[in-house]
Parts: sequence; structure tokens; C-alpha cells
Amino acid sequence: MKLGVFDSGLGGLTIVKTMLESLQGVDMIYIADTKNAPYGEKGAQQIIDFSTKITDYFIDKFDIDALVIACNTATSAAIKELREKYKNLIIIGTEPGLKPAISHSQSKKVGVLATPATLNGAKYILLRDELSKQYKVDVFEQACPGLVQQIELGEIDSPKTISMLESWLAPMREAGVDTIVLGCTHYPLVGESIKKVMQRDVSLIETSNAITKRVKELCGNDLNKTTDNSLKIFATGDINENMIEMILAQKHKAIQIKI
Repeated sequence: MKLGVFDSGLGGLTIVKTMLESLQGVDMIYIADTKNAPYGEKGAQQIIDFSTKITDYFIDKFDIDALVIACNTATSAAIKELREKYKNLIIIGTEPGLKPAISHSQSKKVGVLATPATLNGAKYILLRDELSKQYKVDVFEQACPGLVQQIELGEIDSPKTISMLESWLAPMREAGVDTIVLGCTHYPLVGESIKKVMQRDVSLIETSNAITKRVKELCGNDLNKTTDNSLKIFATGDINENMIEMILAQKHKAIQIKI
């Protein structure tokens, strides 16, 4: 099975890693749209245009069977349009794990770290309002401008990154938040730094396992359990290959492409 996966940068590799560990018989093609990163601070129509061009590239060059949008922001902005345009393509999106976080929280105080575009998305707002009312939970939201760029640079626990996290997390720490939704696929990479700043063993909710499970559900008949996986990584601009190795725990070279 040929599976296309894309994100604005390296964050989507956190999902790729889980899929590589859990699936068999997948030819995976990953595109990091680093030329246009970060998506979280772009307009909705721009993100739709980027996502459409990447999907066209996947179909034209690789004839993919399924697409994983490994980006919360691109899912929020573009998945509806992509599903309407590519009706015969299986498309799986990434959304913040708000419901499992609310179910898990003991203090009924849940934090959400995400990009501005994700937090302003109509689908997310509707879900948040419904769940917080239904479960009587306080939701503490925080946009994290600049954090994706820090992660792309490999600044996982640098003083600047810790200082940024401290400014965003201090209100959650003081409010007694015990569960935090990582609403961007980059954010699991600073999970340990988040726990350090929170000064307690908070639960961090990300969705790579849920996405992998969904791929199995929708594509199970196309998976060949007797063959190994393969992975090709492409980038539309500069990319930190040391970070690729850190995320995947193996060397991979990113091939530069133009879309």
C-alpha cells in the first residue's frame, strides 16, 4: 500500500514513527512542506492551496492509495476541501485529542496547546464547547507561536524554548491542570520539557496511536503483513536532518523537491 503523509515540517514524523512500528507492508512517502512552514500562522486559503498541491504531487508521482494529513492545522483548514476534490482517495486527518483528555482528567482541568489556526477552527471550537459543557470541564487554551520553529531547529530544551513554555504553561500549572492536549504534531517532541515546566507528572495526549488505528481500519485489506515497510522523505525547503534521525532513531536523508 502506498501511503502519502504530509506536514508543514518534521512534526508529522511523530505519527510516521508510530505507523512504522505498528503497520506492515506500507510504502510510506513523507513530505515536509518546510518552504511554507509554519502553517499555524497562515490563512485558511493558503493552507488549502498548499495541501492541494501536495496531494496532487502524491497522486501524480506516486499514485498513492491513502493520504494522512499529519498536521492539526492542515486538517482543520483543508480536509473538507480535499475530501470533496479527491473522492476516491482515503484521507485521514489529525485532530486534537480533546475527548480522551477530558475523559482522562481527574482535576477536570484540561490544557490545550495548539497553533492559532487550530484553536480558531470552527470544528474545534464546536467540539470544545460541547465537551466542556457535557463533562463540566475547564479548558485552558494556549496558542504557541514560534514553538514549531524552535522544534524544527532542534531547540527541544534550550533556555529560549523553556522560557516560552514557562510563559504559556504557568497559568495551567497554577490552575491545577493535570492533562494537556498536544494539538500539534510537533509538540510531542517537547513533551519532557513540558513536564519539567509543569513541575508535576501531567498526562500528555497526542493522537499518533489513534491515527495508526484508523489507517488499519480503513486500509487493512491493502496491508501486506509479509513485507517490510519503506519510507521516503521529501522536503520543499531546508530541513534539519539531525532532527529526522532523532525522531525516527534512524538515518534518513530528505530529498529536496519543488511543488
